[in-house]
Amino acid sequence: MASHNEDAGNVTPQFNEEPNDEPKMWRLTKIRDSLQCQSLKLPENLGVTKISSLIYTSSGNSILALASNAIHLLWKWQGNERNSRGKATASVSPQLCQPSSGILMTNDVHEPNHEEAVSCFALSKNDGYVISTSGGRMSLFNLIALKRLTTFMPPPPAATYIVFLPQDNNIIAIGMDDSTIQIYHVRLGEVKSKLKGHSKRITGLAFSHLLNVLVSSGADSQLCVWSTVGWEMQRAKSLQLRGQSISQSDTRVQFHQDQTHFLVVHEAQIAVYETAKLECLKQWVPRESDAPISHATYSCDSQLIYASFLDATVCIFTAGSLLMQCCIFPSAYLSPGISNSNIHPVVVAAHPEDPNQFALGMSDGGVHVFEPLESEGKWGVPPPLQNGFAKGGPASPAIGASGSD
Repeated sequence: MASHNEDAGNVTPQFNEEPNDEPKMWRLTKIRDSLQCQSLKLPENLGVTKISSLIYTSSGNSILALASNAIHLLWKWQGNERNSRGKATASVSPQLCQPSSGILMTNDVHEPNHEEAVSCFALSKNDGYVISTSGGRMSLFNLIALKRLTTFMPPPPAATYIVFLPQDNNIIAIGMDDSTIQIYHVRLGEVKSKLKGHSKRITGLAFSHLLNVLVSSGADSQLCVWSTVGWEMQRAKSLQLRGQSISQSDTRVQFHQDQTHFLVVHEAQIAVYETAKLECLKQWVPRESDAPISHATYSCDSQLIYASFLDATVCIFTAGSLLMQCCIFPSAYLSPGISNSNIHPVVVAAHPEDPNQFALGMSDGGVHVFEPLESEGKWGVPPPLQNGFAKGGPASPAIGASGSD
């Protein structure tokens, strides 16, 4: 790591210094150069457009992407002497899997402007099946054979978010562009329940198997909690920013590993909520001069939050405090010509086993995988806390390609 990060790697927080001791200042780890981290752009020759959805398979050896032109891409890492575990890594290039039939895994599209349609998918727990849509009928794909098995549920309404019920791979929750949520039994081919509580399209869904609830979020910037026993709404709340109603925008939700707290991602804030009372426990807000947030996700152990911004910056937060500990600038992973354009990450995905690995799906169709240098082993150091606040720096430092240091 370059010299400006050396302090961050060696700091030992001392809160009871003698009056004459000069405490070391904690520093935000800034990665501006490709030599400061491991990153890999995945090989692709299909000429896809914007990556709309991105996920690692639960086995950790593959990445699945869905582009806005309705094409699916699956990359798989093979085990070899450079990659003995055969898991996804930024140090070895994977193989782009293509069906032997030559027929790509492509969603049904609803003409004419299918590139503007919402594309989304959900992966079954055993990595065997994908349910996917790009504004038209929903498709069920076999991910082993790389082929479509069937289509169902023609629009309208069109599906905008899909998630499997954790206890039963036959049941999915489908968020719709008419603001409803449909609980659908795939094998029986029937809608079991229709949930109404939002006023705009559904943009996020997450189940807690511990609490037996479904949390939903929408383009109306509202959060709803539903019981998975009777599917009735338990509570609802609109997002707030410093006590004021927030702009209506796509809002996404994801449960913490503890299954009782969840992450809320909006272009103007990242927040952690407690489910029982739907109470906001922590909130991070970019400065007005910063680019809006495009996406964010927990690391697999829920200790970090990876957040991407519309200026192609990626910030890594300590999840427990929502304090930034590392910032990756576009110059570290985009070539100079690209990093000065408006290309940015659309979606972030976290590796299911390695808490320090994540991937970005980009607006130009690229997918990049990131890991810290082996000599570092992690993304910077969390800011030390004193009396519950960050010591040695502001809680919201300026970020982004245009942000000041």
